[in-house]
Amino acid sequence: MKKFLGFVRKEFHHIFRDRRTLLILFGMPVVQLLLFGYVIVNDLRNARIAVLDLASDQVSREITGKIISSGFFRLVTYLESERDIHEVLKQGQVREVIIFEKDFARKLQSDGRAAVQVIADASEPNTARMMVNYTQGILMSYTLERNRNLPQAAAIIPEVRMEYNPELKGVYMFVPGIIAMLLTLICTLLTSIAITREKELGTMEVLLVSPLRPVQIILGKVTPYLLLSLLNAMVILLMANLVFGVPVVGSVVLLLAMTMLYILTALSLGILISSLTGSQQVAMMISMVGLLLPTILLSGFIYPIENMPLWLQAICHVMPPKYFITIMKDIMLMGNGLMYFWKEAVVLLFMTAVFIILSVKKFKIRLS
Repeated sequence: MKKFLGFVRKEFHHIFRDRRTLLILFGMPVVQLLLFGYVIVNDLRNARIAVLDLASDQVSREITGKIISSGFFRLVTYLESERDIHEVLKQGQVREVIIFEKDFARKLQSDGRAAVQVIADASEPNTARMMVNYTQGILMSYTLERNRNLPQAAAIIPEVRMEYNPELKGVYMFVPGIIAMLLTLICTLLTSIAITREKELGTMEVLLVSPLRPVQIILGKVTPYLLLSLLNAMVILLMANLVFGVPVVGSVVLLLAMTMLYILTALSLGILISSLTGSQQVAMMISMVGLLLPTILLSGFIYPIENMPLWLQAICHVMPPKYFITIMKDIMLMGNGLMYFWKEAVVLLFMTAVFIILSVKKFKIRLS
């Protein structure tokens, strides 16, 4: 028994000496708890809305104030005309538009009923459904409070319209996110073991003393995976359209071009990981564990980013899948052109350039 206890003490000693083991034991649960606790929230928070108040009377202003003060919605802008509705939704400035009809207060008083139109961006059907339900609940609450002091009951009729996904199919939301997740994992995983394999096989020195420049070695590693991943992405898009009926409203050529850009971003990230790690096992672990969970939680794939605290939103802005999912939805569901998502494309280009430059510098350090 004494020998066994001594062996156990020795194992404890080894565990506490290894900082990486302690980080996995105590650090990872804390990080996961914080991520899941702040990200997985079923409540609606700070949903961006716009208001088109054609009546501009006391009642419409009271309802608008009640909606904003609820804490569930954040008013981004007042619209001037109905022509602005489609534009603010396509640009992604707001998730919902609330429209008060003309003579709203007069109709409510004289006719006993008035209409409020609610137009929601249903490219994320769960969020759209939640926003509409919250809006209808606030309208009903206001109506009940108002009818308490009136001899004749009045009704506010919400007229709901879902844009870009009228049938609220969940697959419309999941397909762009799944494509981003698969491309991230496949491209990054394949390239992350490319250079580490050379290290483990002992052929890295041959590459370093070859007449090829570091940038040529990097591009040589990336090019085959780029072409194969593009073919893979085309198969995924074709299956999404034929099997699940996900439309491609915008330009197919632009969609493939943006897909190639994202593939290049993921591949360059994989090359950077492989150039910084010493074994295929470590590179594979970083690629799978380090990218899978953030891609699902912090890219807007499933959970709205605006519901997260500010410090998590800042982390979301450095996640490449976030920008690619936005581009995919813009092209596939909204039919938008490059002018609507050029900022996201520039960010992906910048990330790709940074990853490649860092990888090349790492090669130069090894050469020196």
